[in-house]
Amino acid sequence: MAALSAGADDAVGWADDPAEVVARVASLLRRSRMAAGQLGTDELRIDLIDRRVERAGRLIRLPLREFDLLANLARVPDRPVSREALLRAVWRIDFDPGTNRVEVHMSRLRARVDRGFAWPMLHTVKGCGYALRSRRGELA
Repeated sequence: MAALSAGADDAVGWADDPAEVVARVASLLRRSRMAAGQLGTDELRIDLIDRRVERAGRLIRLPLREFDLLANLARVPDRPVSREALLRAVWRIDFDPGTNRVEVHMSRLRARVDRGFAWPMLHTVKGCGYALRSRRGELA
C-alpha cells in the first residue's frame, strides 16, 4: 500500500500469482507504449507509431516530411523551433542548403492542419523559426 501512496502505478507482493504479475506488467507496458507514441495538444492528436494526425476529431492525411515537421513542432508546443533544427531533424541536413524547402513544406502543412478551423495552430516566429500553438493563447 505504501508504494501506491508514493505514486506507483501498481504493486505486487511475493505471494501474488505469477500469472497475475505477468498480466500486470504487460498492462503497464501497453500503457507506457501508448503514451510514448502519442503527441498532441487540446485538439491535435499525433500518433507517432501509426503516423496518424487528427485535429478536433478530423483525420488529416500528411505526407512523410510534413508529418515529421508537425511531430517536431509538437514535441515542444508553444516554443519556436529554428529552421536549422527542422532541417537537421526532418531532412538530416546539418547546414543551410540555401533552399526554401522548410518554407514550402510549412506552407503545405498549414494548408492541411489549419484550413477549415477557427484558429491557426502553426505560426512563423519572426527571427526564430516556427511554432505549434497548443491552444488559443500566446506563444512562449
